[in-house]
Amino acid sequence: MWPRIGGLRTLALGTPGELRARLNTLVLAGVKTATAGLVTEYAEEGEELEHVGERLALVDDDDRLVGVVEITGVETVRFADVGWEFARSEGEGDRSIAEWREGHAAYWARVGTPVTDDSEIVCLRFRLVSAGDGGITTGDLGT
Repeated sequence: MWPRIGGLRTLALGTPGELRARLNTLVLAGVKTATAGLVTEYAEEGEELEHVGERLALVDDDDRLVGVVEITGVETVRFADVGWEFARSEGEGDRSIAEWREGHAAYWARVGTPVTDDSEIVCLRFRLVSAGDGGITTGDLGT
């Protein structure tokens, strides 16, 4: 299971280090309003997909709360069927859907989970509810 903070599931974007810091900055600036994940990751962790209205604790490399987001959309699609509107809402600077696919395929390959056109992708849309701790106690980390 993914860690929890104040009863909320955590959202740890990218990999620790520069990438996570950059992605968190984009979320806090309101530029990044979506993220993509692999359905297989949910199964491996024993987690259900997020649902509209669910709030997630956005965390840094040390699982410290940096903000709270609320899920506004959840869709599962084949990697080849991820649309440009969704990809653009990830706010990571991709200039085309082909560039988005290339970058995401390379990322997942680097972390040990190569994808194909048929890989199931969870497309999450969200809005920033609060930056900082949002009144949530960060001492409530656990599984």
